[in-house]
Amino acid sequence: MNTVIPKGYRSALGLYDTQKAIGLMKQIFLAKLCAALHLKRVTAPLFVDPATGLNDDLNGTERAVGFDIPAIGGCNAAVVHSLAKWKRLALHEYNFFEGNGLVTDMNAIRRDEELDNLHSVYVDQWDWEKVISPANRTDAFLEKTVQDIVHAICGTLDELKWQMPALETQLCRDVTFFTSQELEDRYPTLSPKERENEVAREHRTVFIKQIGGALKSGKPHDGRAPDYDDWTLNGDLLFWHEPLQCAMEVSSMGIRVNPEAMRRQLAAAGCEERAELPFHKMLLDGTLPQTIGGGIGQSRLCMLLLGKAHIGEVQVSLWDEATKKACANEGVRLL
Repeated sequence: MNTVIPKGYRSALGLYDTQKAIGLMKQIFLAKLCAALHLKRVTAPLFVDPATGLNDDLNGTERAVGFDIPAIGGCNAAVVHSLAKWKRLALHEYNFFEGNGLVTDMNAIRRDEELDNLHSVYVDQWDWEKVISPANRTDAFLEKTVQDIVHAICGTLDELKWQMPALETQLCRDVTFFTSQELEDRYPTLSPKERENEVAREHRTVFIKQIGGALKSGKPHDGRAPDYDDWTLNGDLLFWHEPLQCAMEVSSMGIRVNPEAMRRQLAAAGCEERAELPFHKMLLDGTLPQTIGGGIGQSRLCMLLLGKAHIGEVQVSLWDEATKKACANEGVRLL
């Protein structure tokens, strides 16, 4: 059982104020994110045809939830893991131009997720993607975008605290940037998650860059599919979460692969055959635009800003009996 409720934890908000705060947070943050990154909301799919290559492969081991659709000849469909590749195709089809992008509500089922305070089988996030010029495929542009997102998050917290004075959450607006290799060099005896906790404890708001490729140890900091993020221009946004005394990943994002990066990463991952899938062909022949994008966890952000100790306090999902008992024993109300 991976759920641990800190002794003495009490939510700052009751059940109904929590529900009110979730609605406020989502409304306020979406407006701030769209203004900061020049995004427009679009409608997105819950499931896709696996033959298109559009689904996110995550770490390459997770099983998508699939089903057949008799009404269209028994075609198979797969519930999305995320919309990382679908968004880039949508930008092309909707004819978005440079400097503008889209954002959508993404709902997913990750059946193989290991459940704990931060992880659920149900995933909800804002998936966003923006067209950029080839000249903006730089570390500096990535860092500027990360800082814009952090300002939107902190501004949302300010408005929430004005409307709900019981909230005591404090966030750092200044982002400290590290590469995953710098973290391995700094903490060679620690696991990647332990490194994240240590660096977030010290710096409060951290962006870990360059995730996906092998480090000097021969292992990556974390897994990344080879066909959307450029592993040299991506990363994870972490905040220090006071109730759980740990780093909380709120966003995975990055500048996306161009044809050269995709070929290199498909080879490194040993899956060059994906180059024959429809999405990959469009990217490799230059049809798709250059983009930056990512996902921002809705439930994770609610947990962070509302100071919650378990993700089940801000979303409805299914939990094992041990988790339900651990939460009940400490007075934590799962939705």
